[in-house]
Amino acid sequence: MRQDPFGRGRQQPGRAPRRGFNLRWVILLLFGLYGAYYYISNRSVDPVTGETVLIDRGLSVDDEKALGLQAYQEILGQERAVAPDSPVARDVRAIADRLIAKVGVVEAELARENGLAPTRFSETFDWEVNVIESDQANAFCLPGGKMAVYTGLVPVAQTTDAMAVVMGHEIAHALLRHGAQRMAQQRLTQIGQTAGAMSGMDPQQQQMVMAAMGYGYLLPYARKHETEADAVGLMLAAAACFDPREAVPLWQRMGEASGGQAPPEFSSTHPNPGTRIQTLEALMPKALEYRAKFCEDAQTAAR
Repeated sequence: MRQDPFGRGRQQPGRAPRRGFNLRWVILLLFGLYGAYYYISNRSVDPVTGETVLIDRGLSVDDEKALGLQAYQEILGQERAVAPDSPVARDVRAIADRLIAKVGVVEAELARENGLAPTRFSETFDWEVNVIESDQANAFCLPGGKMAVYTGLVPVAQTTDAMAVVMGHEIAHALLRHGAQRMAQQRLTQIGQTAGAMSGMDPQQQQMVMAAMGYGYLLPYARKHETEADAVGLMLAAAACFDPREAVPLWQRMGEASGGQAPPEFSSTHPNPGTRIQTLEALMPKALEYRAKFCEDAQTAAR
């Protein structure tokens, strides 16, 4: 082998070998910057909660309503709705009517408490309420005001006031645009998954990263939504002249109905019943103030 008299091609004493750039880290950095840009550029303040939230600016209110309507039609196409003139359907619609009548009032009052102007988002809703025949103790309200209550909820709720608490909670999800927030959250998750795949991470590494993201970000985010909906829904039920104190025994019954099979809170999308009850009890004085302030029946009885 021919030697170079100037030492070229040989490692010099005390000098580390030069390395090329690591493509994996470059890809992760670029996707990280894109994710940060997406997060920062799509944040806004929700006047109802006063919190900064993530909603894709490319998703219009009309788009959100269209998605809600599409999902609603698909559900009703797969599930059997009870007859509109049945007693349970009439009772549920009567509860819904009272709640809907106070949505704008509560939306404006909560925004005022946060020193912000209300968006009047609920004024765009095209409300519709159905009761679905099912053993599920559940209910939902999709973007745009498309609501349903499952008959399995009736024996658990037991009272009109408790049913109103559940329905108020579901309306709050739609009012707070939690569906749109979850879509933006999913977009961030997809960015992370794409970054992992393109950077050459093996499936096990990607799974570990996504698990960490789930426990550290996605699940707490979902629980936060549930807590927000509990708070706003309780104020809504109280303003509509329902008794908010029925929320506590309701969630006690919900815990009993689950048979104690709920997963640990850290691995769940929902707070456990005990945490939920503590939150509701702390909110009860404010809820009773809302009932005294906005419930015409309570005002009449006080005179």
